Amino acid sequence: MSLHNLKPAKGSVKSDKRIARGEGSGKGGTSTRGHKGAKSRSGYSRKIGFEGGQMPLQRRVPKFGFKNINRKEYTGINLDTLQNLVDSGKLKDTVTFDDLVANRLAGKNDLVKILGRGELKAKLNISAHKFTATAKEAIESAGGEAVTL
Repeated sequence: MSLHNLKPAKGSVKSDKRIARGEGSGKGGTSTRGHKGAKSRSGYSRKIGFEGGQMPLQRRVPKFGFKNINRKEYTGINLDTLQNLVDSGKLKDTVTFDDLVANRLAGKNDLVKILGRGELKAKLNISAHKFTATAKEAIESAGGEAVTL
């Protein structure tokens, strides 16, 4: 055993840096944070989207248009779809909102609007939230009834 190969016992010396414990520690003064700037100060936390002072992406991208927060979104169901279900025997003479949900044409929380595409031959009493003018006319001309919920 010589002086050059002496080592402290395993686990007796902490390997962690002791920062800000005076100049003699070698980690005093700026406490490894460098000089000046926001990162050297206490309480610094980088904001989400911060790009080092460059104009952030969410501010560079142009924004335009209008989003109506009170918009009501309707699920559209056409007359030809209803006629196909009648032909296949899935719908009878009365079509309620529950029938539309059961046939997966709408979700249970959706608003339903009946649209006028296609031809309706069957006499149907349809209950929905809204009807287009052409759909209502086609339903009534086929001998059915359009009931607004």
